[in-house]
Amino acid sequence: MDFIRGSGIEKDRIAGIGIGMPGFVDVTKGVNYSFLDAGQGNITEYLELLTGLPVLIDNDSSLIALAELRLGGVRNRQNAMVVNIGWGIGLGMVLNGSLFRGESGFAGEFSHIPLFTNNKICNCGKMGCLETETSLSVIAEKAIAGIREGRTTQMKGLSLDNLEETFKKIMDAAVKGDKYAVELVSQAAYHIGRGVAILIHILNPGLIVLSGRGALAGRLWMAPIQQALNEHCIPKIAENIEIMISPLGYDAERLGAAALVMEHFDEKKFLRKGQNR
Repeated sequence: MDFIRGSGIEKDRIAGIGIGMPGFVDVTKGVNYSFLDAGQGNITEYLELLTGLPVLIDNDSSLIALAELRLGGVRNRQNAMVVNIGWGIGLGMVLNGSLFRGESGFAGEFSHIPLFTNNKICNCGKMGCLETETSLSVIAEKAIAGIREGRTTQMKGLSLDNLEETFKKIMDAAVKGDKYAVELVSQAAYHIGRGVAILIHILNPGLIVLSGRGALAGRLWMAPIQQALNEHCIPKIAENIEIMISPLGYDAERLGAAALVMEHFDEKKFLRKGQNR
């Protein structure tokens, strides 16, 4: 409420609140089964009581894909995969021109494809998930370990206590051509490409969009991912695949949250919630 008051915008002019969250999010029930237990209620109802505004939540990767579909690189495209490169490796799927969430709403858990036999335990409790070799937190861990082992690099002051700052330093160094930083990004990108090859064989998309925090490294992701596709995809299936860096950049999730609100603006239930406050 302090933020709303501080914005200077009258509350009756706010259409609603859209929230992106990691984890298993049920958009219909307003529940995140991974985080923020709301007891017997749900997150959306709790926040609606606090703010007096209609609230919607969705998985962060799904919102990024929604933003790309409505405002970004997926506009006018029928079949696309939007890869969210972040603390995990999320996925939003656009199939036949619409956002696809799956039977229970949990489609797109790309991070947890069991791709490796590395004996590394993932956050999900399983071993060998894609995330264990590709997430930004893993890149940070590898960077710090390499520096301790004497790898030559301009990167300094990296710490797991401040992952946000550390990842920005690594991405900045990579963009400026730091050899070790580029190596770290390239390794992760190649493994992401192996995962993308699986998606291509199953879903045959026309476009792969790279988004999320990690997309700040821009074109550095492209060549290793393409190399993985060259090695692991049947050429005929992958021959027309386009790969792009998100044109929306770091704002994609926020734009997706706004798009989520506007997509539900005309629903009677959504309007009634707003009118009864």
